[in-house]
Amino acid sequence: MKAYHLALVRPADSVTQRATQVLSSESDVSSFSFFQRGSVEEFLEFFSVTVAERTQVGQRQAVEENENFAYAYRSSNNLCAVVITDREYPGRVALGLAAKMIDEYTKVHDDRFIESATGKTGFVVLKEFIGKYQDPKQADSIMRVQQELDETKVVLHKTIESLLERGEKLDALVDRSNQLSSQSKMFYKTAKKTNSCCIVM
Repeated sequence: MKAYHLALVRPADSVTQRATQVLSSESDVSSFSFFQRGSVEEFLEFFSVTVAERTQVGQRQAVEENENFAYAYRSSNNLCAVVITDREYPGRVALGLAAKMIDEYTKVHDDRFIESATGKTGFVVLKEFIGKYQDPKQADSIMRVQQELDETKVVLHKTIESLLERGEKLDALVDRSNQLSSQSKMFYKTAKKTNSCCIVM
């Protein structure tokens, strides 16, 4: 599971005639060879802009491209957050991250800044997020709880299996004791008959 690119994009607006603008972005292309990284970053930026332009206000969507997914959320203030990940990355976590990116950005920058921005701005929170969200289980509390539940479920299955084995063993012991009990009763009756025919002095 890998998050490759986070971007905050202001898509083009036909009313104000403003062009699409990437406000801030951060990439983690360390898994690619050194000579490919520049090209990969350019593709990721292009992919995020393309997805942002095709995301409607208030919409959350996932777009697949080869082995990657772009998860996008466009808020009511015309700000779109795009998270590009590999195929295994959980979509719910990526869309949650997109919403969180918008929340954090709008805490620092108002709507007027978003509409009038003409270039990229540094936004250190994206760098923190791309590091933190490489392991979605650590970043997302629901996934962490789900993982703990899965681990607990495995332990419970093992416990139930051992209890069933123990129960089977107990059933076998009860059957044996029933057999032993009936054999003991037979032995007692036989011994009583044998002892009754002879009188010992």
